[in-house]
Amino acid sequence: MAARGRCPECGSGSLVEDAHYAQQQLVCAACGCVLSEGLLTTTYTDEEHLREVAYSQSTGQKEQRSRCLQRGIRRVQDLCKVLQLPAVFEETAVSYFQRALQLPAFHLVSLEKKELLGGCCVFVTCRQHNWPLTMGSICSLLYAKQDLFASVYLSLQKELGLSVPALSLADLVTTHLNSFRLFQPTANVPAPFLEDREKLLARTLGIVELASEAWLVTGRHPVPIVTAAAFLAWQSLRPGPRLSCPLARFCRLAGVDLPPPAHLRLKELLEILLGMASQLSWLRGFRLDKKTVVKHIGDLLQHRVFLLRNAFSQDGEEQQDTAPGQGSPSQDPERACPSAGKRHGGRSLRPLLPPCLIHPRKRLRAAAPSAPAAAATGDEPISDSEIEQYLRSPEEIQAFRKAKGWL
Repeated sequence: MAARGRCPECGSGSLVEDAHYAQQQLVCAACGCVLSEGLLTTTYTDEEHLREVAYSQSTGQKEQRSRCLQRGIRRVQDLCKVLQLPAVFEETAVSYFQRALQLPAFHLVSLEKKELLGGCCVFVTCRQHNWPLTMGSICSLLYAKQDLFASVYLSLQKELGLSVPALSLADLVTTHLNSFRLFQPTANVPAPFLEDREKLLARTLGIVELASEAWLVTGRHPVPIVTAAAFLAWQSLRPGPRLSCPLARFCRLAGVDLPPPAHLRLKELLEILLGMASQLSWLRGFRLDKKTVVKHIGDLLQHRVFLLRNAFSQDGEEQQDTAPGQGSPSQDPERACPSAGKRHGGRSLRPLLPPCLIHPRKRLRAAAPSAPAAAATGDEPISDSEIEQYLRSPEEIQAFRKAKGWL
């Protein structure tokens, strides 16, 4: 169909409207110059007046964004159904996802990160409602790398200003043990290795609490500790056929990964248990080792507060081994040698301190020599902010000597 006007390139008046892929274009028949591109559709406000507008302002662009949002919402809803979350969790996760897609920070990210965004919204919702869900569990459902998932999660938390509480250790134990395959009879798990879920959970929680009181949890990744505690709890519930089972086979039977530090956490837990077992009167006649002590974990957990206090020296408590009237405080061997621990029954007891202080990996480097200063005469004035550094009570002096000796 011919159109009025002239071509700005060649001046020809032969202009036609060409329907190219159902898109109207004004083209010069002489030189082929496209004078105007097609106008596909209208905006919501202009549809009533039948005004043609550019595609970027049209309902087609809005519909495309809506389809992206709808796919993400369906992904969030499917994930909530797989995890069997309550309906209120699903509504909260969907609202977070809708808010996040409106932010510029998530407009130009990769498609992989956009797919992980829905999982991050579900993860945040579960944490806020104290629902035991770990990052490793949701990454396994999404087939995602944990480092990439963590980066999207931190971005979501920062952009939306969300407050996400940390998962408690007891909830983590419950979640981790729920993934074990030791509770239902299967072809891969022998009958003597099957265990009741509630019994294993209660015993594992007791061992994890013991590890927390013995400074084995602070500053460490919790999964290796929970794995080692679950292994000891599983062995102690039926030690006969299970003592010969190593930790690696236990993890294979349970269907969980073996974290590399789990062997170190197992060794530290056994050292604590052996020290506690030495204080039980009915066990002093036995020669216990790291395998036989597992049989008595139930008794050790029942009296753990008393046994921890007697088996290990407590930081800051006074030495009471000297009988009244025999020697003076100045003759106390611990004060004479701060690096020596308490003695109980002729045996030196190490203090109940974090392992990083008992077995430091690195020695502190000596400070670089500073420029020579003027010789001190002792008459220099002491400021009010520094005066407290020079005033120490006898208790402070004793505690400082103990700490200096161990470090």
